[in-house]
Amino acid sequence: MSMSLDEWIWQHEESFPSRTTDAKRLLESVLARLESENWFPHDIFGVHLALEEALVNAVKHGNKFDEAKRVHFIVRLSPEKLYVQVRDEGPGFKLEEVPDCTEDENLEKCSGRGIMLMKNFMTFVEYNDSGNMVTMEKARKRS
Repeated sequence: MSMSLDEWIWQHEESFPSRTTDAKRLLESVLARLESENWFPHDIFGVHLALEEALVNAVKHGNKFDEAKRVHFIVRLSPEKLYVQVRDEGPGFKLEEVPDCTEDENLEKCSGRGIMLMKNFMTFVEYNDSGNMVTMEKARKRS
């Protein structure tokens, strides 16, 4: 589902050093924009959890807090959906190798929870083949 550029009402692209402070600043700007467009609080909450996971994963797991490595962030907002892409400069990971955090033997492990949150709160979640980029979309609810 790609849209022509003139349908986006807001766009922002930025590459930032692997610091959680920069990730937090970007997260807050996206959430503020959703609020200003009168998105439902429940949807903003879901986007908050999913986007925070994606950004923190890129800084912490992907780039290992190496400030020489950057996190590449793209956000686009249309009247109907939010599109987000987060890419780090790390080696990536294999999605199929992350334990399913809903299985009994994995309930105590931290690994995999963020991926589950993203899938539950976003309409669409996809990783690139090398596993260092996630693309997410959230369809806007109207009622």
